[in-house]
Amino acid sequence: MFGKKFTPLLGVAISVAVMSAATTSNAAANDIPGYWTTTSGEVWRNASGQCWQTQSWKPEHAIAECEGDKPASNDSDMDGIADGLDSCPNSKADVKVDARGCELDSDGDGVVDSLDRCPSTPAGTIVTANGCKKTAADSDGDGIVDSEDRCPGTPSGAAVNASGCELDSDNDGIVNSKDRCPATTPGVKVNATGCVLDSDSDGIVDSLDDCPGTGSGQKVDAKGCEMGEVIALKGVTFATSSDQLTGDSSGILDEVTETLKRYPEMVIEVAGYTDNSGSASMNKALSQKRAESVVRYFTAKGLSSANLSAKGHGIESPIADNNTAAGRAQNRRVELHIIQQ
Repeated sequence: MFGKKFTPLLGVAISVAVMSAATTSNAAANDIPGYWTTTSGEVWRNASGQCWQTQSWKPEHAIAECEGDKPASNDSDMDGIADGLDSCPNSKADVKVDARGCELDSDGDGVVDSLDRCPSTPAGTIVTANGCKKTAADSDGDGIVDSEDRCPGTPSGAAVNASGCELDSDNDGIVNSKDRCPATTPGVKVNATGCVLDSDSDGIVDSLDDCPGTGSGQKVDAKGCEMGEVIALKGVTFATSSDQLTGDSSGILDEVTETLKRYPEMVIEVAGYTDNSGSASMNKALSQKRAESVVRYFTAKGLSSANLSAKGHGIESPIADNNTAAGRAQNRRVELHIIQQ
């Protein structure tokens, strides 16, 4: 009897006793693995309509018309697994599922493939919700994990050192994000913004200020000292009988230029003087040319020509004895006369 398909007795109904007897035989494989079938290929059912399984039935043999008694075509989430066998009946469209109808987790990390940004995570790796290796916390996002971060509240985007503390490139004690003077000379005292101290607020930092107690609002020179109405340009010299600047004249005039730029409203006369050697007319003409040479230097450095004038005074107003070489040297000079503060 086994090895053949049974013809149901008494129509489709068959007694439990007959089927029990039938299952004791060594039947050959049926057309539908795991189930008894009729000669017409239909699955045997008992009086209650249940399909009869063979002793070799396994879960993978399950067919929808028998398991759950639902038609094979009833697949609500269209994943290829009938609803009666689908442990995950609401799978997303187009995702790959296993035999239970649940979405695949190819690397077995507990995160389904459609949500896994790291689909090849090694077995046993602790992962985040996106399937990637879970790393130590970095609360301020500076690249230094909290357990090693000595400055856990670093502002977003700030550059930090290996300890997670913001950089202070010039080592003045003010971090870069708050340092308005990021190239301070080492060892110089700075204020809260990282700039060199100017205690009397005269525009000259303390380290260069020869007159640190200048009154508020006073105009000062490059050394931080109050400027008088006449400023002698000591060290500004010219070639003999010429208006050509020589020696350290350029360096001195550059320093004066920076001072004058701080006071753009100041009106100045550049006054030229000579000693008494030679005729008075020749000396006056020479002193005029020398004064004009200084004005040209200033305007070339960016000072307004509208606030500058040149005047040659020749041998007038000597400040030393013209009878000595030292005195005559002092009388050959250029001064700045402040006409308007």
